[in-house]
Amino acid sequence: MASVFSAIIAGQIPGRFVWEDDEFVGFLTIAPVTQGHTLIVPRAEIDHWQDVEPAVAAAMMGVAQKIGRAVRVAFDAPRAGLLIAGLEVPHLHTHVFPAYSMGDFDISGANTDPTAESLDEAQTKIKTALRDLGYGANVPA
Repeated sequence: MASVFSAIIAGQIPGRFVWEDDEFVGFLTIAPVTQGHTLIVPRAEIDHWQDVEPAVAAAMMGVAQKIGRAVRVAFDAPRAGLLIAGLEVPHLHTHVFPAYSMGDFDISGANTDPTAESLDEAQTKIKTALRDLGYGANVPA
């Protein structure tokens, strides 16, 4: 069930990574609902979130919490949003993003044409926040 996410994880397609560990990666989506919208993706190809082992789901939530803390700091957001949609790519992933209103939870309103500068800025801000929060060991160079 190779997906576009598998190709990004393998380096066959470029991605703006902010997190890497043995089980998960975090990279910016190319269709953000707000600047800093990050996807947390297991390296293993799992399609449905209901099929993931509970321990893996808990570990994924742990990564999402860390990235959620970072996006709140990096973008001075009152909340960090968390969604599991699963319709866009058949590879389990969670959406973590700075949330300022309930409208930010509507993925159908995502910006499908963000500038490279906006994405680069978001990546830098999130990586800096992750390092400042003590998660530097998982922040790619």
